[in-house]
Formats: sequence, structure tokens, C-alpha cells
Amino acid sequence: MPVSLWQRMLRGAYACVMYALVPAMLYHLVWRGLRDRDYFRRWSERFGWYGAAPLPATIWVHAVSVGEVIAAAPLVDALRARHPDAAFLVTTGTPTGAAQVAARWQGAVRHLYLPYDLRGAVRRFVAHARPRIAIIMETEVWPNLYVEAARARIPVLLVNARLSERSLRGYRAVGALIRLALARVDAIAAQAQADADRYIRAGAPAACVRVVGNIKYDLRLPGGLHALAGERRACWGAARPVWIAASTHEGEEEFVVAAHQRLREQIPGLLLLWAPRHPARFAAAIAACRRHGWSTRARSSGAMADAQTDCFVIDSIGELLGYYAAADVAFVGGSVQAIGGHNVLEPAALGVPAVVGPHMHNFTEVTALLLRAAALAQAEDGDGVVRALAALLRDPGRRRAMGEAGLATVASQRGALARTLELIQARLPLKA
Repeated sequence: MPVSLWQRMLRGAYACVMYALVPAMLYHLVWRGLRDRDYFRRWSERFGWYGAAPLPATIWVHAVSVGEVIAAAPLVDALRARHPDAAFLVTTGTPTGAAQVAARWQGAVRHLYLPYDLRGAVRRFVAHARPRIAIIMETEVWPNLYVEAARARIPVLLVNARLSERSLRGYRAVGALIRLALARVDAIAAQAQADADRYIRAGAPAACVRVVGNIKYDLRLPGGLHALAGERRACWGAARPVWIAASTHEGEEEFVVAAHQRLREQIPGLLLLWAPRHPARFAAAIAACRRHGWSTRARSSGAMADAQTDCFVIDSIGELLGYYAAADVAFVGGSVQAIGGHNVLEPAALGVPAVVGPHMHNFTEVTALLLRAAALAQAEDGDGVVRALAALLRDPGRRRAMGEAGLATVASQRGALARTLELIQARLPLKA
């Protein structure tokens, strides 16, 4: 698509702003690095410098962090099965996403950090990665990246695409840039009609937007997961009540500790499995449990929770499903604080009832679907979350009914992966 004089001026102004923000980008890396040392590594990739020969022509998937990598995994696996001789590249923006890529594919898929949206950095990335196609997960819209991909004649697909009303409002301040970027997209595979409508309102050509569903419903559970869960439960007591606090954020740590304290008063012998969202919070979770005098073990110790353990902190990456399967009820974090929630389909796919707080705006449609099916409980605040957890822990019949509803709901929504693959295959060029 030719670029008009107005668009060139707009990109020029955007480039000036982005280069002016480079000191802020460096400050951000340092600030995050003080909390997570992995942010101090591989800085050159953040600016498109690689110091190595270009990659073989790649099928490129961008998944910004852990949740997107997990969602992208069935898609990447299906593409690898269809194109066994192709080189695959998955980019992320976070070290936790990088760790998930390493854990999932054990080096069979290359990983790079996606550079900041600086024109020079993006051009160097495109020259180094040599993408045959760009498959962008969910909500990542970067003007320079999309324009440079189109300039290099790389098909750009936004898949499993979602766009909340809040994000759409945020785009209005830079609406012209968003329209410029979305005009370069070859296809948008939206999760739901509401997402499709919002992308069109944001400036995407209606002809390139298609509702295909949410590929997170096509989650493939690892073999032997329930057997592993049974072994773990045998270690701490098969009949012992267990709740899991999953994907929690810094602001939710006090809530988890207070919730466990209250729940222990009502549910004798209760065990907490705690999986903080970010590795930088692992140590804080362990310390918080021990400050309360609770017998605490961590996954990294190599020892499983036993009958005397009060809290077990899952300080690892890529193992959450195995611990969901071993729990009686789940709290999915990012929902008590105004984070927007995390993936509630994972416990549902395992038949585990889940409770969330009020802030689920990143998963609006999924949350509504599970609520309608009575497969999920949502509370108005943290106090309500604790009450809902206590009620479920005391009621095995309701837990079983919610778990069965979750399994049925996930099964009924499968198929988005096949539809997404169809869109990709139609636009995937032959290998050069």
C-alpha cells in the first residue's frame, strides 16, 4: 500500500517521539532489572542489534508474555506439524515469556525479544529474522513494525485478536497512527464479534476482519496430567482440601495471605498452592508465608508439599496446569487488582471450579460465557472472593457441577485453531 505525504509526516513525527523516549526505555529496563535480573540480559535485541548472521526465512509468531505464549503454543505446534522443514521464531517482550518459550520447545523454536518500535530497530529485526509471515497474538499494534513488514511484503496477521473497550478508548489519542498500522494488516482473526467491531472502529478495513473464536479453547492438556496431580495429592494427603492462587500480582500478595488465614480458620488442614505471575515475586510470596509462621515449601527446593505443609509456592515457569489439576478450587489473579484478569479457561479445561474478582476486562467474553454456564464464580471484591472460595471448599457437589460445566463449555467452543490455521495457510508464502 503506497504511503501518502500525510502518512510520511505522521510517521516522521512518531519516529521523533519514539527516539526521544529511548532514555525512558533504558530506564524501564533498569527499573525492571532491579526486580528481575533477566531484564538486564540481551539488551541489544531490544534495539534490533544481533551480532550474528541472519536467520533462515522464518515463520514468525509474536506473543508478548506468558499468557500469549501459552495461547500461541497449539498454533505453533500445528504449524510445525504442517511445515516440519520450516524455521520458527517466537518473539516476546518479557523474560517470563522467553522462559516459557524455552520450557515449551527446548530450543526447537528460536526466540528473540521483539525490539522497541523504533524505525531502525524494526528494519534490522526484519532483515535479521527474515519472516515469511508475521503472526501477531492478541492486541499488539505497533505502527513502525506493521509498516516495515508491509514494506518488506511480509503478510501480517493479527490472530486470537481481542480489543477491550478500554483499549479502544486509549487508541483514540493516537488514532491516526493506529489506523495507519491496521491498514497494513492482511487479516484479523478476532475472538468475538465485539472484538471485530472494535477493530473496525479503530480503523481496520472491515474486509480483513473475521470472527474465528478464541484459540485458548483449543488448549491441549499434556498427557498424564491427572495422574501427576494424583501423585502430588498423595504426597500431601489425598483427602486434604487444597486451593490455588494463580497468576497473582504484587498488589494481590497481601490479599492471598489474608485469604489463606481466613480460610484456614474455616477449613481445617487447608493447603495453599501459590503461583505468582512473575518470577520477581517468588521470593516475596515465600517470605510472606513464612512470616505468618506457616510451614512453607517452594517448588525450587525439589521437595513436594507433604502433610505438614501449609503453603507451597510454585516458583517455576510452565507448570501451572499440573497444579491447577491438583487443586479443589482456584483463584485466578489479576482480578482483585485492576489488572484485567488472566486466563480462566485453564482451570475450566481441567474441570476445576474457579473464582475471580471484579476486574476481568481483558477476558470479558470468556468470563461472561463461563458465568452463564455456572462454571465460574465472580465476586465484587476481595472479601467476596474469600467467601466464594470458602463456600466451594465446603461443597464438593457444587465443585463437581462447576467443574463439569467448565469442561462442557470449553469443549463446545473448540474449533478456532482450525479456522485460524486456514487463514494463515491462505497467506503463507512459499519458502524463498
